[in-house]
Amino acid sequence: MSEKQRTTMVPYPSHAIVPERDVHKKPVLEARHLGVEFGGLKAVDDFNLIIGATEIAGLIGPNGAGKTTIFNLITKVYQPTMGTILVDGRDTAGLNTIQVNRLGIARTFQNIRLFDKLSVEDNVKIGLHNQMRYGAATGVLRLPGYWKQEKKMHEKALDLLSIFDMQDLADHEAGSLPYGAQRRLEIVRALATNPKLLLLDEPAAGMNPAETAELMENIVKIRDTFQIAIMLIEHDMKLVMGICEGIAVLNYGRIIAKGTPSEIQNNPTVVEAYLGKKKEG
Repeated sequence: MSEKQRTTMVPYPSHAIVPERDVHKKPVLEARHLGVEFGGLKAVDDFNLIIGATEIAGLIGPNGAGKTTIFNLITKVYQPTMGTILVDGRDTAGLNTIQVNRLGIARTFQNIRLFDKLSVEDNVKIGLHNQMRYGAATGVLRLPGYWKQEKKMHEKALDLLSIFDMQDLADHEAGSLPYGAQRRLEIVRALATNPKLLLLDEPAAGMNPAETAELMENIVKIRDTFQIAIMLIEHDMKLVMGICEGIAVLNYGRIIAKGTPSEIQNNPTVVEAYLGKKKEG
């Protein structure tokens, strides 16, 4: 992303920054004093973050910093020990993973979790299940309503697959796809749930430079097409600095810096967390 294309980030209440285009919109995510303990050990401590309605945000940090734990808290794989998570202004306290997904949070995983033996299209349709509008009897008896919905879901699945030019692979077995294509399919399946916030956990893992460059373009395309927010965990700093508008840096379960890509790149605390403190003399 060139300097001319950089998004202007502006202050938001509670000292957060969001893209200028989102400043008058409700944040898609607010995490307030979020924390979780496992056996008395604080894995995440006083995590505070706001993500704008159409922001591409990055969460970075050294291995073991707690980044995936944050995603697990947001999606309620783990219930927070302390703090509050608001999705589109709604408190998610007491909600489970399925309920949070219905509120508009979708995610991918570090380790690909596809239904390997099902077709590419069927994997996408699993993400579309909340949008199917027929009862059990209609489905069992294959009444006209069933076929109408199936046609609609088929067209929707192909439309989503076309984002990554994968529509011609619809009939292929998901497990037979190359690694990079499986990564892309997982993103498509997450999009099928119609999210407001898409969480991508190391989406470029295992991809070659050409695939990563294409992924960067497609992440921006997804944001622009669906007008949603995207938050990603990623170790590829070229990808992070190239497309993320706001970046939070996590170390030992705490945020040590927040800012724009240029601010993060020039933050000595961030450099020290990644590279270690330089010895004197």
